Amino acid sequence: MSSIGTTDRQPAAGGPDAPRAEIGIGMIGYAFMGMAHSQGWRNARSFFDPVLQPRLTVLGGRDRAAAADMARRFDWREVETDWRALIAREDVGLVDICTPGDTHAEIAIAALEAGKHVLCEKPLANTVAEAEAMAEAAARARARGVRSMVGFTYRRVPAIALARRLVAEGRLGRLRHVRAQYLQDWLADPAVPMSWRLDKEQAGSGALGDIGAHIVDLTQYLTGEPLTGVSALTDTFVGERPLPDGTGTGTVTVDDAAVFLGRFGSGALATYEATRYASGRKNAIRIELNGSDGSLAFDFEDMNVLHYYDGRAETSEPATRGFTRILVTEPDHPYLAPWWPPGHLLGYEHGFAHQAADLLTAIAEGTDPAPSFADGLHIQRVLDAVLSSAAHGSAWTEVPAPVPAADPAGEPHRNDTSRRQQQHQQEQRKEEVAS
Repeated sequence: MSSIGTTDRQPAAGGPDAPRAEIGIGMIGYAFMGMAHSQGWRNARSFFDPVLQPRLTVLGGRDRAAAADMARRFDWREVETDWRALIAREDVGLVDICTPGDTHAEIAIAALEAGKHVLCEKPLANTVAEAEAMAEAAARARARGVRSMVGFTYRRVPAIALARRLVAEGRLGRLRHVRAQYLQDWLADPAVPMSWRLDKEQAGSGALGDIGAHIVDLTQYLTGEPLTGVSALTDTFVGERPLPDGTGTGTVTVDDAAVFLGRFGSGALATYEATRYASGRKNAIRIELNGSDGSLAFDFEDMNVLHYYDGRAETSEPATRGFTRILVTEPDHPYLAPWWPPGHLLGYEHGFAHQAADLLTAIAEGTDPAPSFADGLHIQRVLDAVLSSAAHGSAWTEVPAPVPAADPAGEPHRNDTSRRQQQHQQEQRKEEVAS
């Protein structure tokens, strides 16, 4: 059984007198993802107060000056330009990989073999072969108590976690349709210069791996099922782009957009679209599930809201039936207890705190964090099947079954903070209001 559709429990703070331990974090990469992860580690410590506390020990990057500036702004204690030296440090217990995909495998495998826990950004790797090697290394490390996780952060958006809970409770009945889009527009202007994300050697693929991987993970997480096959189209709309230094142009060697059909293990039909050319759409992650008893709909550009249609509500009149808009900000909603009062909205960065808190809890409790490297491997196989299908006239292409997990962690679908932690934090809020 794989860990598709599961997420580890959040940390129970256990009150102010609970014993605390620390783990040194060594993060490699300091750009966009590095900033998001840095903020995640800081907020996880401050808001979730886990029994295993993250210490921002060392930030790794090739450009010492740039890394030092980032370290200053986000409270990293030291800077290292050699990732191998970072892994070898005795004061580093967890390696956080925020580099382009072409370096994931080498760094992650070295860290796992050195006995370090690993958090690796998505997608897991650039190729299936690399992902297989990483999953094998993770399995060997797990036998020694070393944990690893892939950074598919959007599954930790509270509205998404609530949607998963409703699906797991059977609110939708038999699943029939899954629709998923990830729409951005930052490449719509042909004058946008080349970057590593447009180079197949560094990125592995384009919109498919960069953002399409997220909606593959989200739909498998929400449904609790794996994709079993796909039929795909991809396209590259702008083949040449100016180089950043203005000396000429570079060739785009990845897809600009991917559209594909899929089928889940239960037989449910799925449609996917990933593009960075949807003018006017900044970060629209749109998911809709339709079942025999109801539907769910979510859009990340309104990320604190989940729309739910209960098709079983026999007492309602036809004229007043429709979707219910749920504002997912209540303390009983997944991940919300440590944050702000109801109606005070969360944003993009908060998912990284949830990710960090979940991983720290898994390490402290000796359980398996999700998504695992085995889950990341399955997603890599889906991406590979999409590219293969597109290269062969949209031929239906089977996706190998997920790699079984030896010992699934924790209770399935339990995403939110423990009841004890929620009660403790609610009591604190009441005291603050009273004072």
